[in-house]
Amino acid sequence: MNHQKSSELFAKAKQIIPGGVNSPVRAFKSVGCDPIFIKSASGSKIVDADGNSYIDYVGSWGPMILGHCHPKVVEAIQQAAKDGASYGAPTEREIILADMVREAYPNIEMVRMVSSGTEATMSAIRLARGYTGRDKILKYDGCYHGHADSLLVKAGSGAATFGVPTSPGVPADFAKYTLTATYNDLEETKALVAANKGEIACIILEPIAGNMGCVAPRPGFLQGLRTLCDAEGILLIIDEVMTGFRVAFGGAQERFGVRGDLVCLGKIIGGGLPVGAFGGKREIMEKLSPVGGVYQAGTLSGNPLAMSAGIATLTLLKEKGFYDRIEEKSTYLCKGLAEEAKAAGVPTSLQRVGGMFCTYFQGQEVFNFADVEPGTQAIFGKFFRSMLESGVNLAPSQYEAGFMSIAHSTDDLDQTIAAAKKAYKTL
Repeated sequence: MNHQKSSELFAKAKQIIPGGVNSPVRAFKSVGCDPIFIKSASGSKIVDADGNSYIDYVGSWGPMILGHCHPKVVEAIQQAAKDGASYGAPTEREIILADMVREAYPNIEMVRMVSSGTEATMSAIRLARGYTGRDKILKYDGCYHGHADSLLVKAGSGAATFGVPTSPGVPADFAKYTLTATYNDLEETKALVAANKGEIACIILEPIAGNMGCVAPRPGFLQGLRTLCDAEGILLIIDEVMTGFRVAFGGAQERFGVRGDLVCLGKIIGGGLPVGAFGGKREIMEKLSPVGGVYQAGTLSGNPLAMSAGIATLTLLKEKGFYDRIEEKSTYLCKGLAEEAKAAGVPTSLQRVGGMFCTYFQGQEVFNFADVEPGTQAIFGKFFRSMLESGVNLAPSQYEAGFMSIAHSTDDLDQTIAAAKKAYKTL
């Protein structure tokens, strides 16, 4: 494929945008090539600046569960835009979308709309601290909750130590309030809680880790966290920015039967437009201003275009059998990829939950971040480049999940499996 126009755009972008991109993973650094610049998208396909078409499994990092440019979502955005792009004032659309969220999540009694997943998680953490009167939080290595200071933290030198910053610009004094545990390790979590008894405001996690690939919770892990939080007066924050309305209409909490005290949402609820939300029990949410003293605000929160796109999207997701069809497509694809890898003698672990999936180039299943074997990133990069040249767009990182949409056809899936067969031979 010819990528001349994308290369020219990237060279120009690097002169005026840090790294040439407005979000780091888009730079393709971990896969060893320059990024493609996108011109348009429709259904299961995206088209780059050079006119190359790709079967897309990034889906704008998850929101495009209906496929790109679904006619009803486009129409909803167009109609809303005719009335005005933003008011900085309440609209009925905010109430309608909040009600739809409450319908899907019984544990969400009140909702606050924001403009990004990062806003949702940082606001939920502030609320948890304000509600409990405690300062410390506990997160998991390999789970990503946005780039707020208290979340850019990795584990310290021991199970009971405080975290250390993973980015310049994050003061150590901020990081010391963040504890980091191993995902899927309930006993380590219990030990950390015991060592910091009465000091932890919240435990925050992705119920399915989608930022170290695709890692499902072990049986009993989420249930154990729920019991632990109840016993210790800790709020459980379930970050469903990625999994919400993705793995079931009621997200991972419906799928696994565990409910958080606070829930963070984004991506799908905005139909591809910038959006986020957090919600939970009324007694907690009413600690937010203007009712309570915990401050949170946003000029573009509840943007009418995003609300309209979200309403149209969630309405379509309620159609009977929608998630069964997503499950069937994802199962078909991952089965085909696994069979071709086995035939080629390439060790892989295909991991999937609902419409989320990933490939690890190792024989052992991944349960946490430390399980990813050294050297697999380089293998993934070679696989990625081959797939891209065959017209298949995957997330440009070993540590990012892929996403299925209802728009992917059987022909799309067969072409993807054929491209993988070719790619495996190069590894």
